[in-house]
Amino acid sequence: MSEPRASKYQIRLPLVLFLGIAAGVFIGASLRTPQSSGNVGKDVQKFREVLTYLQEEYVDDVKTEELVGEAIEKMLSKLDPHSVYIPARDTTQANESLRGGFDGIGIEFNIFQDTIFVVTPLSGGPSEALGIQSGDRIIQVDGENVASVGITSADVMRLLKGPRGSKVQVTILRKDEREPIEYTIIRDKIPQFSVDVSYMVNNEIGYIKINQFTSTTYQEFKQALSKLRERGLKKLILDLQGNPGGYMNMAIDMADDFLGDGKKIVFTKGKDSKFDQEAFATSKGDFETGDLIVLVNEASASASEIVAGALQDNDRALVVGRRSFGKGLVQTTFELNDGAELRLTISRYYTPSGRSIQKPYDNIEDYDQDIITRYQHGEFFHADSIKFNDTLKYKTQNGRTVYGGGGIMPDYFVPLDTTQTSAYLNELYASTSIQEYVFGYSEKNKSRLEKMGLENFRKTFTVSDEMLDQLVSIGQRNRIKPDRLDLKTKRELIKLNVKAQIGRRVWGNEGFYPILNENNNIFQQAIKLFDRIPELNRQSF
Repeated sequence: MSEPRASKYQIRLPLVLFLGIAAGVFIGASLRTPQSSGNVGKDVQKFREVLTYLQEEYVDDVKTEELVGEAIEKMLSKLDPHSVYIPARDTTQANESLRGGFDGIGIEFNIFQDTIFVVTPLSGGPSEALGIQSGDRIIQVDGENVASVGITSADVMRLLKGPRGSKVQVTILRKDEREPIEYTIIRDKIPQFSVDVSYMVNNEIGYIKINQFTSTTYQEFKQALSKLRERGLKKLILDLQGNPGGYMNMAIDMADDFLGDGKKIVFTKGKDSKFDQEAFATSKGDFETGDLIVLVNEASASASEIVAGALQDNDRALVVGRRSFGKGLVQTTFELNDGAELRLTISRYYTPSGRSIQKPYDNIEDYDQDIITRYQHGEFFHADSIKFNDTLKYKTQNGRTVYGGGGIMPDYFVPLDTTQTSAYLNELYASTSIQEYVFGYSEKNKSRLEKMGLENFRKTFTVSDEMLDQLVSIGQRNRIKPDRLDLKTKRELIKLNVKAQIGRRVWGNEGFYPILNENNNIFQQAIKLFDRIPELNRQSF
């Protein structure tokens, strides 16, 4: 766990490094050893006695390590949904997604017809450096056959990931090569990016989509913002839809770029006053005056809600979409002697107006089912189905009413568009049929598509009925029965997804999101709302 670092935002009270993930927002790592005393000491003694009896007297052999782990998990489940125990064997995997990279061989892969295909070698990774190519089929890993054996994605990850500097031997088959090719790959750090895409929607409006808040998010965001400024950025859409959260200091830094000097961003309160913190904006913001819209939905959580809440309470941005997840608890990580981790809730965070956006968790089962319950009660379709507690009413800087107690309610509600969903399309994705078709089509037509250019592709390329028929055939081969109703009523939706996936294969995310956003109802509505930004300066919206 990294040491606290100097930050560009202002912290009042002791400086603590804010961290976070979807399961909770973290405050640093504690290395102190707790001292047993009073009733805790007695309870520990009782637990030790029970374990001793189990180990020495129980009729069968027992694995006390597993029993202790399960007992800790059960104990934490009685507290809140975000206090968790992570066994030592799982800590690396649990933490690596937020570190901005992982150790491996550096390929994007998929499994088609029980064979591992290299979709693309990742830029700057060891596989690219060795000359591994898109379309290569991996048939052996360290001498073990991996073709036509029912291999899963989890198996591939287990075989190919590993510590930096370690070696793995892969045998591949390549198109137009008669003999297999063997590579010895030295694993290295593979970067992961949290800014999915940034592009100009038109001459004035820019768009940045962030998938989570990792250790590199703010740097990526600054680069994206700078690129858009060079292209004439005057108005910005910040897309946090589906963003589960992440490092809290990254969220604070980002909010700081939008807020003027001295504006409050977030504060925390805990049982122990050392976890009471306040974060304020500095005078270094790079986009403090341009029109700003933030997109959220029911899967926007944790650090995403910190950004949205700070900008909403300061009347800096128009928040558009559907009510966010409602995660307002703060955790710290305690490293245990055996390498396991205890992530324990130690405080709550509050938006500048004083709101706690944490939804109730008295009943953990209800908490886990909350999103489904919202859907069933019609909240995804009608804003007036959302009931707020008047005792949790707060005011923004300009006097607009906002509520605590369960997520960030957008300033402008956009209902879920059911015309943009298809059960058959979901099956094509889940079976990798769409990926398989797009992979083959793109490999065969890559030169022609590249010559066409991205802008021309976006404007003129259409997925033909013949192409759709070929996709359906691949789906049938993968045991997905054609849904004739969806193929009739959702035909254009399916074609749009195929086009977007082809765009991604050739041009990356810049060829994907602009096409997919053509049918993103929240995005399309946001573009029309920039004229209403001045209303944020009034006392009601």
